[in-house]
Amino acid sequence: MREFEVPEFYRSPIISMLKDIRKTLDPKKKDFSPTKLDFGPVRFLIARHFGFCFGVENAIERAYKALDENPGKNIYFLSEMIHNPLVNSDLQSRGIQFIMDTKGNQLIEWSSITSEDLVIVPAFGTTIETKEILSEKGVHTEEYNTTCPFVERVWKMSKKLGDKEYTIVIHGKSNHEETRATFSHASQEGPAIIVKNIEETKVLEQYIRGKKSKNDFYNDFKGKYSEGFDPEIHLKRIGVVNQTTMLASETKEIAAYIKGVVEDLYGSENKAFADTRDSLCYATNDNQSATYGLLEEGADLAIVVGGYNSSNTTHLVELCEEKCPTYFVTGKDKLLSDKEIAHFDWRKKEEGTSLNYLPDGKKIDIILTSGASCPDSTVEAVLRKVLGFYENTRPVEEVLKEVEELYEN
Repeated sequence: MREFEVPEFYRSPIISMLKDIRKTLDPKKKDFSPTKLDFGPVRFLIARHFGFCFGVENAIERAYKALDENPGKNIYFLSEMIHNPLVNSDLQSRGIQFIMDTKGNQLIEWSSITSEDLVIVPAFGTTIETKEILSEKGVHTEEYNTTCPFVERVWKMSKKLGDKEYTIVIHGKSNHEETRATFSHASQEGPAIIVKNIEETKVLEQYIRGKKSKNDFYNDFKGKYSEGFDPEIHLKRIGVVNQTTMLASETKEIAAYIKGVVEDLYGSENKAFADTRDSLCYATNDNQSATYGLLEEGADLAIVVGGYNSSNTTHLVELCEEKCPTYFVTGKDKLLSDKEIAHFDWRKKEEGTSLNYLPDGKKIDIILTSGASCPDSTVEAVLRKVLGFYENTRPVEEVLKEVEELYEN
């Protein structure tokens, strides 16, 4: 896999070393156990996989390249390039502007954009409708289109389903940029509908089985179905794709559930269900598998670092919460002291604070991981901030050397 030119201030000597060691010893990614950094009074369990993925590094490289190659030119992102406040704020400080917010609300009117401007498509991709607007304005996005190839793979899968006259069920969050883009592309290929979770899938089942009326369908799935969708016609042959950052286990559950329903109605021999398997990207799969590996070890608490609007990071938080107290933070500044931490509640969609989050009087184990759009330097800063709360910790260099020797042997 190619190396990207990512600004050095996003890198971390500590994290890079750990990742390089594990990658060298386990190139096929079969070992999802964490790396353990024992500093004496506190031990960190570092996830086997976390941080910038292929799509994010590609987007960052192209964004900074655009700045270097186009001095004095108006440069826009369609919306946040990735869901990380540090990266987005740095790009904004260098002059890049966002045309829309993450929910698709207009921040800069299209009338302000001209053919002389440079518009960058974010890693999530964009809708066909938006691309048509840009094309009509004479804005060319090909050179700086940073759409993740794994997102484009889902679009290709949607086309295959549409070509075979399957209805495309998208497992995703309907207000997420990636799901909006996938829905737009899928809707060009065939009937499409979005379900967020297994609960919405069970509602959809009622329409697959013909137990609820067409009018109820249009209320229950308002804004989540393609134009001309008819539940009495379009729910007899179904294939499932997903937003690439959803929980793998949930996508598999949804696909298996729908498969069971349609095969119960029409039989497996009629191929009423298209077995697409899940369309998660490799980084989402790796990060989620690495999180399960972390949780097998057990810990006193978990700190998950990333943007609060990052879907893949939220799912890591969700997994960790099942095993131990978990704190979702954007960076070191959220660790207010050794007694108080500010963190995000993804269910309530609000930030709050907790007291006494670090247990007293004993050596503690802390799970540390991050989402696919979080710089390694941010993770290292959190680690060092925690270490600063303790006396008599072992030097970082000594601990890293110990890890290196352990894995060499």
